[in-house]
Amino acid sequence: MRRAVAWLALAWAALLLAAALALFGSGFLLVRLELPHRSACALPPGPGAAAGRGPGSCWLPRRRFARAVLVLVDALRFDFARFEPARRAPRAFQNRLPTLHRLAGRHGRLFRFRADPPTTTMQRVKALATGGLPTFVDAGSNFASHAVHEDNLLAQLAANGRRVVFLGDDTWQGLFPRAFARAHFFPSFNVKDLHTVDDGILRHLLPTVDGGEWDLLIAHFLGVDHCGHKHGPDHPEMAKKLSQMDEMLKSLVDHLANDTLLLVAGDHGMTGTGDHGGDSEDEVNAALFVYSKVPLFHSDPPEEPETVPQVNLVPTLALLLGVPVPYCSIGEVMADLFALEGDATTSVLAQLAAYGVNAKQVNRFLHSYSLAAQDISSEKLHRLQDLFAAAVEEHERLLAQEGPPELSHLEHLKSQFRHYLQEARAVCAESWARFHPARMVAGCALLISSCLLCYVASTVVSGLDYSYRHLLFYPVLWGLAGAALFGLACYLSGGAGMDLLLLASCGAAASQCGFFWHCWARRPGRRSHATSARPLSGGISLRQRLWTGLGPGIPWGILLARCGAMQSDSFVMAEARVAPFLLISLVLLMVLRLQWEGRLEGRLRSSPLLWLLGVILVCTRLSELFWQCREETPCCRSSPALAPLSSLQDPRAKNFYYVVCLAVVVCLVWGTRCWLRHYGNLNSPSALVLFVRWGFPLLAVCIGAYWAITSGAEEALVQRYEWLQLALVAFPRGVFSLVLTGLLLVLWNPVTVFVKDSHEQVRTGAPIVSPSSQAELLHVIPQLYRRMQESLKSRLDEARGGGSGATVAAYGLGSVYSAALLISLTLLGFLLVTLHSERLSLAFLLLFLEAFALLWVHTCVLTLSPQADPFTVPWSALVAWALAAAQFFYVTGHQPVFPAIHWRAAFVGFQEGHETHLLPALLVGANTFASHILFSAACPLLLLWPFVCEVPGSRGRKPKLEAHDKEEQMMEMRLREAPEKFSSALLQLGLKYLLVLGLQILACVLAAMILRRHLMVWKVFAPKFLFEALGFVVSAVFLLLGIGLVMRVDCAVSLWFKQVILAQPR
Repeated sequence: MRRAVAWLALAWAALLLAAALALFGSGFLLVRLELPHRSACALPPGPGAAAGRGPGSCWLPRRRFARAVLVLVDALRFDFARFEPARRAPRAFQNRLPTLHRLAGRHGRLFRFRADPPTTTMQRVKALATGGLPTFVDAGSNFASHAVHEDNLLAQLAANGRRVVFLGDDTWQGLFPRAFARAHFFPSFNVKDLHTVDDGILRHLLPTVDGGEWDLLIAHFLGVDHCGHKHGPDHPEMAKKLSQMDEMLKSLVDHLANDTLLLVAGDHGMTGTGDHGGDSEDEVNAALFVYSKVPLFHSDPPEEPETVPQVNLVPTLALLLGVPVPYCSIGEVMADLFALEGDATTSVLAQLAAYGVNAKQVNRFLHSYSLAAQDISSEKLHRLQDLFAAAVEEHERLLAQEGPPELSHLEHLKSQFRHYLQEARAVCAESWARFHPARMVAGCALLISSCLLCYVASTVVSGLDYSYRHLLFYPVLWGLAGAALFGLACYLSGGAGMDLLLLASCGAAASQCGFFWHCWARRPGRRSHATSARPLSGGISLRQRLWTGLGPGIPWGILLARCGAMQSDSFVMAEARVAPFLLISLVLLMVLRLQWEGRLEGRLRSSPLLWLLGVILVCTRLSELFWQCREETPCCRSSPALAPLSSLQDPRAKNFYYVVCLAVVVCLVWGTRCWLRHYGNLNSPSALVLFVRWGFPLLAVCIGAYWAITSGAEEALVQRYEWLQLALVAFPRGVFSLVLTGLLLVLWNPVTVFVKDSHEQVRTGAPIVSPSSQAELLHVIPQLYRRMQESLKSRLDEARGGGSGATVAAYGLGSVYSAALLISLTLLGFLLVTLHSERLSLAFLLLFLEAFALLWVHTCVLTLSPQADPFTVPWSALVAWALAAAQFFYVTGHQPVFPAIHWRAAFVGFQEGHETHLLPALLVGANTFASHILFSAACPLLLLWPFVCEVPGSRGRKPKLEAHDKEEQMMEMRLREAPEKFSSALLQLGLKYLLVLGLQILACVLAAMILRRHLMVWKVFAPKFLFEALGFVVSAVFLLLGIGLVMRVDCAVSLWFKQVILAQPR
């Protein structure tokens, strides 16, 4: 029961921190307010705009085109579409679309189509349909699209009796579920699939065009984007894909009628590695090509293409097709497409008519939006209103005057409209970073108090005079009462709806108040305890007292320095280099402190630490081979080791790396089995041990076979042979199944102890009485363990003398907790290695080596400190553990930015895609936060490892008596001598680690709140906050699972002891 309450108390503390994060996030990551208003043909935006007199026109006298075809080539970067005949040796993505170059002139023109970040597909599609700007938080829902309720171009076409037909990416189905008269959707999530979507579109494209039952035809191709994700832009497969698009365009143009407008566009670009999501030049510079069989332009295209914001497409296409501009659009019409045949004055007047309608529509939206939200300051609104009024007044004056106006006056008026529209868009882009300051401050305050609670609770549980009622039961009751009162107040006030987040936050705050109140009420006992303990330090020298005071200050200083540096965008961008430096500095200071205290005298004590320091330094240096560059550092080049083996062209290099990666997996299997064999945990006939013997090698075989196919087989070869497609699914799913089986076996029976009886019964000491209660069992267990140790020693002595052995011997009992945890960590390691590219297995090898080196350093430091409590994990070990987790987040090829996410992990074992978003989100999350998972789950080893590695004479004492040696060799069974202290130690360990994680996320929260108007907030601080918040949630979950596993082993060991006791002769 005490174990369960301790685990629940830890879960309660984690939930308090999570509630604080959620409250802050609700104030920091707000979406833009969406207005329910919709444009209508009968409701023009201003007095100068009216229903047109021509057939099918609205707001303008006539529509220019009856139909339009929008060919959306996902990730069509601008330089992919630009053709340079003088280039003699083009790269794979250059000069592959000659059809666009051939069509350019008076009939067609290429534009630089500039996207607004975040450059993810869903946000770009929304912008291309609504003409609005996305917000940062939308990037997180790129693969969980929700229906667009805002007014949009597709809705306007449908409302005015136009037929919209769609072919391609099924993202549109989730965004616009009822907008299409006919559609052929194809799954888009599998970035490894280059052909399914494109081939499906090509089967239907030309028959649909020839059928004529459409007014707007949208074809969204994904092959170029997926090729970038899989191979990068400079790859032969990219040349094939672009050539396929060129052939498609060549055939499509021949089937177009004269009244049809063709638009070929990219929704975003891609980086040099094929990723997107950020705001680098390569990501925001897409291509737009506009073409018609009738002349569109009055002049040849300029030498340098014009830059057009993507939001400009919506008002332009709406007015060209004769439908109202969507209500919330803030784009500017592309004036060149509205120039009519005739003299220059007539053309400019037609352009001014489009500008006038466009400006009035934007002004109407800004007026409505300012009434519904207070995002835009009144000063900026008045300034925009003055610009708008001046332009409209000048326009009306020119239209009212007799005779043709001067061309210079018309051009000046055109520039006035353009200036107003551009200023309006700039003001919206600046103002739509909406914050809720009250929620942000409340979330920050709740996070600070949660961190303080973790610190106080970890101090409280270090003594055994605390009560779980005051630690958990009473605070939870306070929280429930606070939430109930808040809910009642909301109900009585007549609120429209209950905000569950505010309800949970109020409950969390009340729960913390209850905890601090009960701690304050029990403070006299704490003072007397502290006062009685203070005189013990009187005999300590000044130097020792100085180091005793500075001891906890060293890790705290490094942790706080890292947290303080998070207020700098330069530090966040360079954290991948700084985290290993801080880790090495902390370890060196720990060793120097021992040297200063004179505890490293003698070669036998200093040599192991020096070797361990060397291992950590080597691992840190080698980890620099795995470096993922950020987009803010254009001169940086990401490590080639991050790329999959399939990207290597040299067969010898590919074979060499494959053998090395396979050797890493074999080393993982061999190392785990050697450790288990060394401590006797590989002798049991249990199902778990049998799985370790046979399942681990089978896991290595599955991983090796999967890598052999992914690294060696060409795309065309895989598509040709069904058995290869089956193997690409079967082997990784085999890994998943084996890992799941192993973890279930660990939970079912985690005791890996082998008991051996001898025929001759040799008893030493008093007989063991069968316990009648749980308390008696806890008293008997250490006694039984000593009996086993004595029996084993007696059997060895008798064997040397030719006699018979003792009654019973248990192999592996002294490391039973660590064995179960190590097996689970190895299984998780297999799973995470499978989700990464092949050469990143070397990074995981470094992770395990450095983690075990840190454990040994921690053990050595604890062993050489005679006054250290073995049940208390020092802050230095916890801070080093957290720094190592941060270090290997970067070493495994990640950065806290969206373009660095390894989306391909979602399709390991699922080549055909997914029906839901939950499983791919879990796979991508496991890939991204692999280091957080492993280090958090392994956190209990910081408590267990010093007991596993105990030797006679440890903790600075010399072995004097034989009985003392036996006591020292009890290893992890020493934890069972004081079961209440064991549960408290696990709880204290978890609370301390949560505090370290909480301080790190608190630093990110403060940076995001203080610097919310900083130039780099959405590029650096907001992504850092999101990744740290998600990393904290993952770490907290796996910390709870790791500590819960140790408690499960403890329950299983108690049951095992009962069975052994009952089997003993009375």
